[in-house]
Amino acid sequence: MENEISELLTQKKYSKLREILSDMNPADIAQILEEIPQKELPVVFRLLPKEPAAEVFVEMDSDTQQLLIEAFSDAELREVLDELFMDDTVDIIDEMPATVAKRILKQTDAATRRLINKLLAYPDDSAGSIMTTEYIDLKKDMTVDEAFDRIRSVGIDTETIYTCYVIDRSRHLLGIVTVKDLLLNEKSEIIANIMDENVIFANTLDDKEEVAGQFEKYDLMILPVVDTENRLVGVVTVDDAIDVIQEEATEDIEKMAAILPSDRSYFKTSVFNTFRARIPWLMLLMISATFTGAIISNFESKLTIFPALMAFIPMLMDTSGNSGSQASVTVIRAISLGDIEFKDIFRVLWKEIRVAFLCSISLAAVNFIKLFVLDYLILNTFDPGKQIPEILVVCLTLFLTVVVSKIVGSTLPILAKKLGFDPAVMASPFITTVVDAISLMIYFGFASFILIS
Repeated sequence: MENEISELLTQKKYSKLREILSDMNPADIAQILEEIPQKELPVVFRLLPKEPAAEVFVEMDSDTQQLLIEAFSDAELREVLDELFMDDTVDIIDEMPATVAKRILKQTDAATRRLINKLLAYPDDSAGSIMTTEYIDLKKDMTVDEAFDRIRSVGIDTETIYTCYVIDRSRHLLGIVTVKDLLLNEKSEIIANIMDENVIFANTLDDKEEVAGQFEKYDLMILPVVDTENRLVGVVTVDDAIDVIQEEATEDIEKMAAILPSDRSYFKTSVFNTFRARIPWLMLLMISATFTGAIISNFESKLTIFPALMAFIPMLMDTSGNSGSQASVTVIRAISLGDIEFKDIFRVLWKEIRVAFLCSISLAAVNFIKLFVLDYLILNTFDPGKQIPEILVVCLTLFLTVVVSKIVGSTLPILAKKLGFDPAVMASPFITTVVDAISLMIYFGFASFILIS
């Protein structure tokens, strides 16, 4: 498709190109426009009808949007803004450089500017920052027929007309009514008699990730947002909730990989910015890993007496790191889904201790079999009279480090969440560094007690 569009552009067959684009989904058009040469971008965009053009504009990344805005005349920019919903306009302004944002605001009327500035004032991680103010509100003393008249008059400017909210004169949220409810009742029926007063809602300052979680928990398509006085101020739609879930998942993955989060796609991020996102954690982890080296150096003289112990250090560190990572990733995921809270820490601890016990017994047994059966009975490289104590040290260390690693891996994310940090930070790189040091101390502790004392 991209090749066909490029060919039509080269041949300047704009009518054929317009015909092809008119049958495509806005998201697909946006993806194609992001790939074509920048100089052709305004030309193709201007071929789109007014309403689909606005939908395509919303689907584009911020860099492509900025290129188009800079190419628009004031009249063209105003046309696009008139077709956008308020939350989309706010998102675009929030991502633009100050000069571009200022130009966008100049093309809106005074009332719209006040509303945009109000929405921009909400914290970036709040429900208020992702809500739209375009929804259908009804009064409880309306009839069904009057409600339909209200929907017809304002519905064209709202993202959804299926769900309507019942408010009083002070805009307090009283209930909810759907178009299905209206269709299945008589025209003379009063809204107060058919509305559902049990409304799930969010507050403007609620964390947007928790708000997005409510969509998943209650299978919602739209969620009302109220202020501190229970006045309806906006709604969050499912498409915005999906965006939040995707952003948060990406952020968590980056943090779990020890990378500073970025809101730009991989190919849109420059080499320097990628370097800048990765180097702080690499520096921190490198420096923290020096503690591991310090522990080995401290026991260097004892290792010369039993040099065979050195061969087991990589295996013990890898196993402890993997054990801690398994527990931390599982717990982090459960925290993000709302399955685990701070009050559950002892339940989590008790479960992980039992899991760790089973894992450590299995790993120690397999390690013993490998050392004794394979090395002694098959390869004849093992002297049981001399090396049984060393096997004991390795197996005891393996048992205890797995238990400790799973305890550390499961509790640190919960404690981080309680202290206000992102639990994803306590993922693989950080946990691995911590449990590596712990495993070495345990190993050399057993070695000193069993072999040297």
